[in-house]
Amino acid sequence: MISVCIATYNGEAFIREQLDSILPQLGPDDEIIISDDASTDNTLAVIEGIGDSRIRIVAGPGMHQPAKNFENALNHARGQYIFMADQDDVWKPEKVAVSMAALRHCDCIVSNAVMADTQLNVMHPSYFAFRHTGYGRLYNLLVRNGYMGCCMAFTRRVLDASLPFPYDVPMHDIWIGNVAAWHFRLQFIDQKLVVYRCHNANNSFTSTNHSHYSLADRIAFRWHTVKNILKLYKQ
Repeated sequence: MISVCIATYNGEAFIREQLDSILPQLGPDDEIIISDDASTDNTLAVIEGIGDSRIRIVAGPGMHQPAKNFENALNHARGQYIFMADQDDVWKPEKVAVSMAALRHCDCIVSNAVMADTQLNVMHPSYFAFRHTGYGRLYNLLVRNGYMGCCMAFTRRVLDASLPFPYDVPMHDIWIGNVAAWHFRLQFIDQKLVVYRCHNANNSFTSTNHSHYSLADRIAFRWHTVKNILKLYKQ
């Protein structure tokens, strides 16, 4: 069983297109968990209008924090294989098939993506190239994070080890990616399985090459991640 976890907040503009790209790739027993963080637009009406029983909407934490909203969705997932998806992207038709084939040999995969504008016009053909993504554990932990949630899929083992999120981790995908890399087997896949929309409302820490955070903030993010990864080793 596959669980696709989506955190929504005022996503009416693109959520239908995203769900239309995901649903045809899922089987009858799979599910999409949508944690909605008290949207004030028509996000819920758009989702409910699709009328697919595989979609489950759960009330979000109401904190307007993406990490907490994703954690809520993940806590409701029942599947053995977990995919995370953003509300504004589009999945390539082969995303699930390619990801599931790779997950036969590892516990977590991070795929490449095409970067596009709001109209899906290609801005950059490779997210990995744009971000100078590195594949090593230390590089991703200490230098430049390459674990972007919308490009990740992982097994129940990774999910169980990642929950609950430590209170001070900077972002859900940074935490899950590092848990997978340091405690299980993580693989980067160069195939572009997502069309990643780039716009001002992106919540990802890895959406551009220019951080909006100070050097002190970035050092703190890395310290909190390292500290919590070490805690897992002691358990």
